[in-house]
Amino acid sequence: MGYVSTRMKKEINIESIVTIHYFEYMKNFVFQGESHDFWELLYVDKGEVSVRAENEWLTLHAGDIIFHRPNEFHAFESIGEKAPNLVAISFYCFSPAMHLFQKLHTTLTLEERTIISQIIAEARLAFSTPLHEPRIEQVHISEEAPFGAQQLITLYLELFLITIQRNRSSSGQLEHSPEPPLMESPANITAKQNQFQQISTYMEEHICDHLTIPLICSQFSISRSALQALFHKEKNCGAIEYFSQMKIEYAKEIIRIGTMNFTEIAHYLSYSSLQYFSKQFKKATGMSPLEYSSSVKGISNAFSHSTKEKLHP
Repeated sequence: MGYVSTRMKKEINIESIVTIHYFEYMKNFVFQGESHDFWELLYVDKGEVSVRAENEWLTLHAGDIIFHRPNEFHAFESIGEKAPNLVAISFYCFSPAMHLFQKLHTTLTLEERTIISQIIAEARLAFSTPLHEPRIEQVHISEEAPFGAQQLITLYLELFLITIQRNRSSSGQLEHSPEPPLMESPANITAKQNQFQQISTYMEEHICDHLTIPLICSQFSISRSALQALFHKEKNCGAIEYFSQMKIEYAKEIIRIGTMNFTEIAHYLSYSSLQYFSKQFKKATGMSPLEYSSSVKGISNAFSHSTKEKLHP
């Protein structure tokens, strides 16, 4: 008997990508709403938003996601004290299995959040259009996109949708998938993850202070080499580099909230001077604090204006 091939069934097939965005919104931002003939998902990476799906309003916290089916009217507004960071991905998919995502809103697992991060990372490589401008309605492929970038985006998105359904039973509860083989014992892995979380939380609580390696080592009874190894394993960077990144992200949030000027932010976060704060901010973001503030406000205003025109032509 000769070999016989088996055609593999595709439960979910992404036909095309419309847009992929990662937004850093100002506090109290309002998107007045729209509807379109393709699917869209909205994931809350930071902060809190109130989302409208047709005539129903829902509150989404950091880590939550909602799916909007084609032609469903949707809107949102930021709420709470933090300026929100949101991921929005819109796409065409006509697979019958997509009915499972109608009216679905849920909290993502670490595995699912990781796949979202992979989609965003690959989109930054694949597209020449910036991900942070919401008024863009068509993505353009970069001439310098690495081999397979476009395909990886669709594969990651299909993997993401399949993973969500596999992880949820018909009752909506999470099903636990088997853990991959570990090189270390589970107890050791857990202990290191807990230690990293404790140190990370300590950094968040002291975000306005000037932390040093010796201070952190003393606080947690950990050697310098062990501390650096822990952060390189968890975040692929050193402890102070990670803390500096946290400071910049917090500075961006304060800028979007609009409660302090740049000099006050620099002093509040214990930078030695406004000049040093501006230098570190530009090194991390590619923009000065003023350029970032103008960019976010300009994008928000332009987006609000464009949505009003769509609603009231």
